[in-house]
Amino acid sequence: MVILVLNCGSSSIKYQVIEMQNDGNSLLAKGLVERIGIENGVLTHKPVGKEPYKVTTDIPDHTVGIDLIIKAITNPEHGVIASLDELDAVGHRVVHGGEQFKESALIDKAVIDMVEGCVDLAPLHIPANLKGIYAINELLPNIPQVANFDTAFHQTMPAKAFLYGIPRRYYDEYRVRAYGFHGTSHRYVAEQAAILAGLDFKSSKIVTCHIGNGGSVTAVKNGQSVDTSMGLTPVDGLMMGTRCGSIDAGVLNFIHNKEGKSMEEIWNMLNKESGVLGLSGGLYSDMRDIRSGAEAGDKVIAEAEEAYFYRVKKFVGAYAAAMGGIDLLVFTGGVGENGPEMREYVCKDMEFLGIEFDSAVNAGLKGQDKVLSKPESRVKVVVIGTNEELVIATDTFNIVSKLNK
Repeated sequence: MVILVLNCGSSSIKYQVIEMQNDGNSLLAKGLVERIGIENGVLTHKPVGKEPYKVTTDIPDHTVGIDLIIKAITNPEHGVIASLDELDAVGHRVVHGGEQFKESALIDKAVIDMVEGCVDLAPLHIPANLKGIYAINELLPNIPQVANFDTAFHQTMPAKAFLYGIPRRYYDEYRVRAYGFHGTSHRYVAEQAAILAGLDFKSSKIVTCHIGNGGSVTAVKNGQSVDTSMGLTPVDGLMMGTRCGSIDAGVLNFIHNKEGKSMEEIWNMLNKESGVLGLSGGLYSDMRDIRSGAEAGDKVIAEAEEAYFYRVKKFVGAYAAAMGGIDLLVFTGGVGENGPEMREYVCKDMEFLGIEFDSAVNAGLKGQDKVLSKPESRVKVVVIGTNEELVIATDTFNIVSKLNK
C-alpha cells in the first residue's frame, strides 16, 4: 500500500510517500512545500535513489501546493509512482482532536465536522490541517484519508493530571483542560526505545523528552500517557525556542498593568517573543546559536541555555515521582537527538534516581539511536530519532486495510 503523508502548516506542507506492507515499509520520497500564499513559493522534492527536484513558483493556496506534490511524485523523471492509480491512501497530521479522538480515524463528513469543532482549541493549526483534507477531497475525491491526532495518545491521562485549578464550569462548558501535544512522537519513541533497551513497553515506566524548538515531556506508564507537560495549548510546560513555557499567571497581569498591553499582545509575546529568544535579548531562538553563544562565554546566552535545560530536568524528576519510579528515559527531537550538552545536563547527578549516565558515549553523539546509560544503570537512557510520518502511515495502513477486507 502506497501512502502519502501530509503535515500541513499555515504556509507550508511537509510530506512523505511511504510504501507499507505487512512485513515492513520503505520510504519512497519526502519533501517540503514552502511560502504558500507568499510570492516565490518553493517545492523541494527528494525521491529516494534519484536526484532532488526543486520548483519555484507562486503557490496561492494548499490545493495548489498539494497539486504540485502530486505532480512531483508522479513525474516520469523525478516521481516515485507511475500514476495516481498506485496511490492507495492519504494520512494527515491533525494537531488537535479534543476529547473526541482517542486514536486515528478514517476521515468522513462526521470526522471533518468534529475537527472543525476543535478550531477554537488550536486556531493557529487546525485550519491549516483542514486545508490539506479539503484539498485532497477536491483533487482525489475517491481516495481514503486518515487523520492522526497529536493529542490522541494523551487521552489516557487521568483527570488529576489534566484538570486545571480553575472553576469547574470552564471544563464542563468549554472543555478547558490540559490536552498535550507531540503525542505521535512520544508514542513512537517510547515504543522504539523500549525495544532498544530490551524492556516491555506495556509494563515499563518511561519518560520521553521531545526537545526541539517546541518541546514537551511525557510520562508513559504501562504503554499509556499518564501526564504531559503541554496543556490546553503548546505554550505550556518547557521553555522553548520562542514560547515561555509554564509561567505564573500573575506575570501577565503585572505586565498588563505596567505597560497596558492587550491580551492579544501578551499572547503574541508568550508565543513568539519569549523562550530562549526572549532570554537571549531577542538574538536567538535556535539552540545551535544559543550553544555557540554559551561556548563563546556570553553570560546572558549561557543563562538562557541553562534555563532551557533545567526545565527538562525538573519534568523528568516530577514524572518519576508521579509514576513511582522510572525504568527508561528517552530523548528525541531536534535538540534531544543532536544536543549532547542537554542530555548531559539532564542526566548529571541523577544517580539517586537510578541513572548511571555514560558521558563518554554521549559526548558528540548526534543523530544516532543509542543507549546512553552504563550497563549497570538501573534506569536505561536512550536517544531515538522520531518518525511521526511513519506512525501516521502505519495507522493509515491499518485503518484502510480493514476497508478492503
